[in-house]
Amino acid sequence: MPARPKKTGKPVGFEITETTRVSLDRCIGDPEMNGLEFLWPSRIRGSPHLSTRQYARIVRGWVTLLGLEPSAYGTHSMRRTKVAQIHMETGNLRAIQLLLGHTKMDSTVRYLGVDIEGALSLSEGIDL
Repeated sequence: MPARPKKTGKPVGFEITETTRVSLDRCIGDPEMNGLEFLWPSRIRGSPHLSTRQYARIVRGWVTLLGLEPSAYGTHSMRRTKVAQIHMETGNLRAIQLLLGHTKMDSTVRYLGVDIEGALSLSEGIDL
């Protein structure tokens, strides 16, 4: 089932790599996960899933373990990095707009930090 961004409520289809699919299948297929609604449930009673704060702590731990500067990485920067990589590889602003759940292209352009003329010339070169 396609994801539905909160902003638009419209379904967004996307593909994942085979490596990611295998990893997810392994994680979801884990007997300890059977019957759980959330992939990463909370350890706190009364909270069904990880809080955004706990997720941020986990990411900070990963970054620190890798020997990187924690202040340079965050949960939101990872979201932005993925779409920036898609933009650099494909130039497909429409796909990025859909993935982010933006209703206006100018919001997507601002989010990526690209200039409007460059964005328009890229988008004109791509048939959708």
